[in-house]
Amino acid sequence: MDFTKTTEQDSNYNHLEKMSVSELLTNINNEDKTIPFAVEKALPQIEVLIEQVIAKLKQGGRLFYIGAGTSGRLGIVDASECPPTFGVPHELVVGLIAGGDSAIRKAVEFAEDSTTQGWKDLQQHQISNKDVVVGIAASGTTPYVISALEECNKNNIITGCITCNHKSPLSKTAKLPIEVIVGPEFVTGSSRMKAGTAQKLVLNMITTATMIQLEKVKGNKMVDMQLSNNKLVNRGIKMVMNELDISETEAKNLLDKHQSVRASVNAYRSGNKKTNKDILVKGLKKMAISLIMMFAGPTLFYIATTNKEKPLYIPLLIISFLICAGAIFFAFKGLQTIMNSMFDNNKPS
Repeated sequence: MDFTKTTEQDSNYNHLEKMSVSELLTNINNEDKTIPFAVEKALPQIEVLIEQVIAKLKQGGRLFYIGAGTSGRLGIVDASECPPTFGVPHELVVGLIAGGDSAIRKAVEFAEDSTTQGWKDLQQHQISNKDVVVGIAASGTTPYVISALEECNKNNIITGCITCNHKSPLSKTAKLPIEVIVGPEFVTGSSRMKAGTAQKLVLNMITTATMIQLEKVKGNKMVDMQLSNNKLVNRGIKMVMNELDISETEAKNLLDKHQSVRASVNAYRSGNKKTNKDILVKGLKKMAISLIMMFAGPTLFYIATTNKEKPLYIPLLIISFLICAGAIFFAFKGLQTIMNSMFDNNKPS
C-alpha cells in the first residue's frame, strides 16, 4: 500500500522538556501557522464535497459526521452548533462518535477498533441514500469509520472524509475524500494538535458554506439563529434595528413576538410597506432640515467671529461647526431616502 502516515512521523522538534514556556509557545505557534496553507491546497476537494452536501440537504437529506476520539468530538461540536447558529433542526447535521455519547467526555477503550458498530450507529438514525456521511479520522485508518463508510457505499450513500494523511485507507474508501496534509505534530503523534485544528477548519467550511447556500444567512447576519441567551437576544435586537431602521424598543417588541430575526423583519415589512410617495416625503423632510441647518450654521459662525472678544465666542464657534456637520448628514440621508423612493418600495429609509 502506497501510504505514509505523516501524522505519526517524528516531530520536527526534540528535547521538548528542555524548552522554556516561551520556546514551547513559539514553536507550537510556528507549526500552527502552516495549517491554513495545508487547508488551502485541499479547497478543490472541500468544494466538491460541499456541493454534494448542499444538493442532498435541499432534497430533504441530512449530513452525518462519524469519527473516534478527537475527530469524533470535533464532528459533534460542529453538528451541535448548527441549530443555535442557523436555526436548523438538530436532526439535520448529526455527529456520531465511537463509544457513544459517553466517549465525548471520556475515552472508551477499543471503541474505534470495531468494524461493525459504526454502521449500527448510523442505522439507528435510519440512514438512507438521501443522506451524506463524512468520516473524520486524522490517521485515515480508524476501523470504526472506514467500515461505516464501506457499508454506506454498498447502500449508495454519498461518502466523504476528512483526513490528514495522503492515500490512506479512509481516503480510498470515501467517494469524496478531503486530505489536509499537515505533517508531523509538535508532540509526535498527538493528532489533536495540527490535525485537529485542520479538521475543525474544514468542518467550519462545510457547514457554514452549506447553510449560506441554504439561505440561512442574510447579508452576513445569522438571521435564523436561536435566541437562547441574553447575548444572542441583544444581537438580534441590533440586527432588527439596523435592518429596519427602527428604535430599540420597536425591535425588541418585534423579536419578543416573533422569536426570530428573519420572522421579525418579514412581519414588519409585510405590515409596513411604504409607498414611493411616503418615502419621497420623508426624504424631502430631511432635505428641508438640511437646508435650515445650512443657513443656521454659517449664520452662527458669522456671529461668533464678529464677537471674538466675548466669552461665548468659542462655544458659538463649536456649535456652528456641529450644525454644519449635521446639515451635511441630513443632506446625505435625504438624498439616500429620495433614491430609495425611486428604486425600492420596501427598503427602509
